[in-house]
Amino acid sequence: MTVADAELVVEVTGPVATVVIRNPARRNAMTPAMWRQLPPLLDELEADPQIRALVLTGAGGTFCAGADLRDLDDLLTAGDASIAVTAEERLAAFAKPTIAAVRGACVGGGCQLAVACDLRIVAADARFGVPPARLGLVYPAPTTRRLTRLVGPSAAKYLLFTSELIDAERALRIGLADEVVPGDALAARVLEITDAIAQRSPLSVAAAKEIVDDRAGPARVAWWHRKALASGEAREGVAAARERRTPSFAWPPKND
Repeated sequence: MTVADAELVVEVTGPVATVVIRNPARRNAMTPAMWRQLPPLLDELEADPQIRALVLTGAGGTFCAGADLRDLDDLLTAGDASIAVTAEERLAAFAKPTIAAVRGACVGGGCQLAVACDLRIVAADARFGVPPARLGLVYPAPTTRRLTRLVGPSAAKYLLFTSELIDAERALRIGLADEVVPGDALAARVLEITDAIAQRSPLSVAAAKEIVDDRAGPARVAWWHRKALASGEAREGVAAARERRTPSFAWPPKND
């Protein structure tokens, strides 16, 4: 395999964009070039009004085995300003719903990306791990805090202190996974969820994501309420419910 085989591949099917982590020689480890590729790629997908949801997954039977550590000195020097943290933060801030579809290993940088997604739907063979303590590294502070918010302090400390892999069922119990499905059902289940999201009000979904993520102050919440009033989406949703039909929602207007 060559460096050219390590890449992020984008597949768009209707309202859903799928970003596939592909680095077959290194179990889909993220190379520096792949970390740098992710933010502008997300910018482009976020700007596309036809896309309602994004799925992040790995090629083959592995989600992502972590970060490629061949540039270790650069990683240590960068600390929390690393390209990995920049990519993670951009993924976390993506304006539309994001789903990590996880098979096999989801370790280190892979877990970092999965945790930055809104939802994690995982195959029964998924394994999660946070290995910095095994490697003598310091896990980035933004990443550590995001993991802690998701699974709680005790579970986060267990993952960080031991560097042990946990299986899909334990990930589900601690909140690291949202659903566990058989491996051959993963794609279908993710499709069901993205289809459901695509039929919902994009305005409602975008507002909910900002508020849940604590990125909408009072002025922004008031802006969302004004948009809901002006857009007519609530009237369309209520009318569709009364008429027992699928509502027709459009992407909300741009910020003003």
